Amino acid sequence: MKRHRISRNEARDGASRLSIAMPRRGKPAVRPRRRAFTLVELLVVIAIVGVLVAMMLPAVQQAREAARRSHCSNNLKQLGVALHNFEGIHKKLPPGYSSRSIGTPPPPNRDPDTWDAPPGWGWGAYLLPYLEESAIDARIDFELPLWSPQFVDIIDDRIPTFLCPSVSGKFEPFVVLDDSGAPLTIDGTQVQVARSHYVASHGQESCWGECGASTTGVVFTDIYTSATETVTINGDASKVADGPFFRNSRTRFAKITDGLSKTIFLGEHSSALSEKTWVGVVPGAFTHPNFTSPENGPDAAATLVLIHAGPSGGELDITGFPIIHPINFPTYHVGQMYAEHPGGGQICMGDGSVRFVDDTIDLILWAELSSIGEGEATGDF
Repeated sequence: MKRHRISRNEARDGASRLSIAMPRRGKPAVRPRRRAFTLVELLVVIAIVGVLVAMMLPAVQQAREAARRSHCSNNLKQLGVALHNFEGIHKKLPPGYSSRSIGTPPPPNRDPDTWDAPPGWGWGAYLLPYLEESAIDARIDFELPLWSPQFVDIIDDRIPTFLCPSVSGKFEPFVVLDDSGAPLTIDGTQVQVARSHYVASHGQESCWGECGASTTGVVFTDIYTSATETVTINGDASKVADGPFFRNSRTRFAKITDGLSKTIFLGEHSSALSEKTWVGVVPGAFTHPNFTSPENGPDAAATLVLIHAGPSGGELDITGFPIIHPINFPTYHVGQMYAEHPGGGQICMGDGSVRFVDDTIDLILWAELSSIGEGEATGDF
């Protein structure tokens, strides 16, 4: 058998291949070196991520605010439907708040200045059975004062329909304050009530602290000429109020001759400005602003549940002209509407529709929309 003789070159090539496949013991195989990020590259990546986040954040915030605004609009819509259901059954709207103000001798616990008196229940409390809160409503006796001991765990009940998610202020119950800002005591106890971010419209005029012992008041009779007249109030807010809700109001739809779709019923008031409640009014209480502004200050108990648009008798600006304050107007008074949605706020009209109102709405138009039977011809908004 003929043997193949391996040449010297073939042997050298084979040994070379073997050394590549099986490295010598004790010497590690050479691996490719991995290239790390340089500091400059890392900073560039961080900068790009930061730019992307900055571009996305406004869109995320806008989407969240759109959802919150929709939620808030739905709350107002539910309240508007509840008002219609109440009026359909009782043939009148609920009172702005109830008060046995008039009588000889004066009713117990009547405030000597405002003539606010028990029972004090507000428009929101009367809507409870129409907001799927019948269990709470069944425990209320509307003939008794809202601060009665048996209602303590009711009047501080947080009801989601009365809360706007866009509000940066507080959501929890609050203690009612007196004119000095100290906790008010009535019948020897403090009163803590649940919060609301929605208020009812008293109209153009206000009848807060001057609707009691003051037997006369100045009322604007013409918002275009600023004409006024003096009327005898003597505790009867209807002599002044020209909106759908006031103390002991019993407004029927038939009385809203300006048109339901052209009359403001409800609107927003953030607790960032002042405290409001769905429960009602406590005699002797005051609403205090949570921040200061040139025209802002404490006001009487009615502003716990009600606001007005202006002009109102005796309410003049520094130039002597009547003040009209639409939603978010920079007077920032506790007796006006105030929302935290960008560019404006939401209102519920008498027909139950919910509208978004710009901060820049015409002042006269706002006053026209606030009265129920002044005969003004309102424009578009």
